[in-house]
Amino acid sequence: MKFSSRAGAVTPFYAMEFGKHAAALEAAGHHVVKLNIGEPDFGAPPAFLREVQRISDGRSLAYTGALGLDELRAAIAGFTADKFGADVAPERVVVTTGASAALLLSCAALIDPGDEVLVADPSYPCNRRFAESFGGRVRLIETTPETRFQLDAETVAGAWSDRTRGVMVATPSNPTGTSLAYDELARLCATVADRDGWRIVDEIYLGLADDGPDGPPRSIAADDPGAIVINSFSKYFGMTGWRLGWAIVPEEMIPVAERLAQNYYICPPTPSQFAALTCFEPETIAVAEDRRAQFRHRRKLVLEGLARIGLDVPVPPDGAFYVYIDVGSTGLTSTEFCETALQQAHVALTPGKDFGDVGAEQFVRLSYAASEDDLALAIDRLGDLLNRL
Repeated sequence: MKFSSRAGAVTPFYAMEFGKHAAALEAAGHHVVKLNIGEPDFGAPPAFLREVQRISDGRSLAYTGALGLDELRAAIAGFTADKFGADVAPERVVVTTGASAALLLSCAALIDPGDEVLVADPSYPCNRRFAESFGGRVRLIETTPETRFQLDAETVAGAWSDRTRGVMVATPSNPTGTSLAYDELARLCATVADRDGWRIVDEIYLGLADDGPDGPPRSIAADDPGAIVINSFSKYFGMTGWRLGWAIVPEEMIPVAERLAQNYYICPPTPSQFAALTCFEPETIAVAEDRRAQFRHRRKLVLEGLARIGLDVPVPPDGAFYVYIDVGSTGLTSTEFCETALQQAHVALTPGKDFGDVGAEQFVRLSYAASEDDLALAIDRLGDLLNRL
């Protein structure tokens, strides 16, 4: 069978590859601390799970509209206003099968073959794969610790060419856990808008971002009605396997998104949508905020532990649940370090080559979406490993 050149150009997702190897070690009887995947260990909120049980009573749970339940779209709009300070019309909310489908729809709506798309290096690999799937020419733009591994307005303006059509930004970022200051994000979006470009802003970790000097995290939807803003139930609410996300789109994009959703997947999962209405009740918000506080405590534990064993974190994260570690001092490449850590210390991490080209063999991503006991054990194991190198 002959496969497409598109499929052949897609490299493995190394976070998953190392997870596969970790599972093989576990099957052989070893205990592996898995810090390679960005998946909260808490599971879905209790109220959501109770609602799933309640509606699993034989009712039909038929297709919903392609853009999602109207009640859920309204609830998401209310949450966006209350939590992130952005008033958006419920009609602009597109409920999707995870944030991945929101990115899929957005790229399908915006990208023609040959369009240049600017993306930070490092960045989450799947975002640029969506752009490439529709013929986009992704141009990775080097970022540094000095810019907190984020693009800024000046960099985007300098990189823009006649072929450039848009920019993909994530704040807080995967893999670095670092955020772009809100005012700078607004300047970046204005820079793109001035060039008649589109901007996709991935805010799936915004609920897990630290408060800033001006208060709680804000969504760029508050100031840029032309931005496509992506979010998800997976991270803040811990509902990874339930596959539910959303996009806030410009008004003119609503019918486009609806046509694409109708053809690509008909509608998001109906049981997940109905049960997700509980996510915006006070009980679930309190649970999510408690977990957010636990992530901050875990981050402190990890940063202090890494400093103790001599691994450098050039830019401490301020959101999400990732730490981007410089392993250059070990004498190993990022890939070698991850392979050695897994085989000898039984700690699964993700090499930098998942996230771009610059520093790909210098940096390693650690996810602290694991219990404090596992995180402490992983730090001890890595410390012992470093002593043996």
